[in-house]
Amino acid sequence: MTETNRIEYKEILTKALDIEKEVIAFLNYASGGAVIFGVNKRGKVVGIADVDDTMLRIKDRLKTNIHPSCMGLFDISVVEQEGNQLVKVTIASGSEKPYFKKKYGMSEKGCYMRVGTASEPMPQKTIDRLYASRTRDTISKIVSPKQKLSFEQLHIYYQEKGKSLNSQFATNLELVTEESVWNYAGYLLSDINNISIKVAKYSGANRVDLIETNEYGYTSLIKACKQVLDKLDVENRTLATITSKTRQEKRLWNAKALREAVINAFVHNDFSREVPPKFEIFNDRIEITSAGSLVDGLSEKEFFRGFSIPRNKELIRIFKDLDLVEQLGSGVPRILEAYKEDCFEFSENFIRLVLPATEQVDPTSTPQVPHKLSPTTDLVSDPVNDLVSDPVEKLILVMDKEYSISELMNFLKLSHKPNFRKNYLQPAVESGIIELTIPEKPSSSKQKYRLTQKGKSIKKQ
Repeated sequence: MTETNRIEYKEILTKALDIEKEVIAFLNYASGGAVIFGVNKRGKVVGIADVDDTMLRIKDRLKTNIHPSCMGLFDISVVEQEGNQLVKVTIASGSEKPYFKKKYGMSEKGCYMRVGTASEPMPQKTIDRLYASRTRDTISKIVSPKQKLSFEQLHIYYQEKGKSLNSQFATNLELVTEESVWNYAGYLLSDINNISIKVAKYSGANRVDLIETNEYGYTSLIKACKQVLDKLDVENRTLATITSKTRQEKRLWNAKALREAVINAFVHNDFSREVPPKFEIFNDRIEITSAGSLVDGLSEKEFFRGFSIPRNKELIRIFKDLDLVEQLGSGVPRILEAYKEDCFEFSENFIRLVLPATEQVDPTSTPQVPHKLSPTTDLVSDPVNDLVSDPVEKLILVMDKEYSISELMNFLKLSHKPNFRKNYLQPAVESGIIELTIPEKPSSSKQKYRLTQKGKSIKKQ
């Protein structure tokens, strides 16, 4: 195993090892890179004895010692090689170059760059040039148009993942400016904002006949993203050919690629232009349009190969915390597993992804809940595709008005509230089947829940 311009090997993490230097060099490099622990100087795999401890120490050092913050710009994972466990640190190219050691500041002693297979001190002239061209209209630097913000929804989403946000969450998640006022990232993730996310549906292959518009904005970007995912999942019908012996299913769009495309549109959208991503459904395709061209320093070739220069690292970090984003640079390669590169359209101000349907459908028909099939059925539509699981179905069946959590648990004879929230309530809310009576205050003691129109339709069927 030999080192390259994008791969650095280290045997073990020690106090003397300058891991910050290697990571800074990759942050300042156009294509990022990776540092892999568990390989000695001769390129032999020796493994890491305590991967958990190594991962924790790496994260703490990178979080503490590098500026600007590189949180959201690196992943730490365990990989298997020759029967040994290695620790891999994947680093994306940063958008706020130059990155440097806090201890030494923006100097040749603090800034590093990748030169061949080595990390070398960055010349002061290069430091000055990078700093002068640093992007200054990122969402972390734009002041929020409102300063009275609440984050109850964000707290709930973190709690559902077994995590908690302490009193310093705004600073830790970079939701405030250097002057300690809410920035635009905080505004996007707050409970109430003025960002409108629309899903439009047309009757044909053009924009002449608009038949449906759904608006999922004015709320936390996390919630809006989940609502768009649920809406498109319902529209992503399953077409099944039934014979007396087999059932062959095919969805209109590849579900994994569609999910990645939606999330990419949210986290990589240029919100500094105050233009949200747009989602449009036609009878033969879905079009997903996000504001902003490719990030400076990223070519189309690098884009398709999975190189990543995050536009909104604050959003990516939080989406990753909530398991919506798995790994840096993984979204586009996953999309390309199902669709060709020519599905992407690049312009000076926008990126559009066009996902063709497996066959034309009638968008005016209303998606129906799956039902039992007759052996003689040739073609059926199953758009919800197992959306209603058993716990959710049980919950729907006991509801006919507004109820509190305790009332619903009593109806279902349940006593464990975390289990009820995780397996019954939250899936129903995220699927748009049940809604909160006080959505602006999710944790209110007076909170109740009721069926949405979609939920009533499902219950009726």
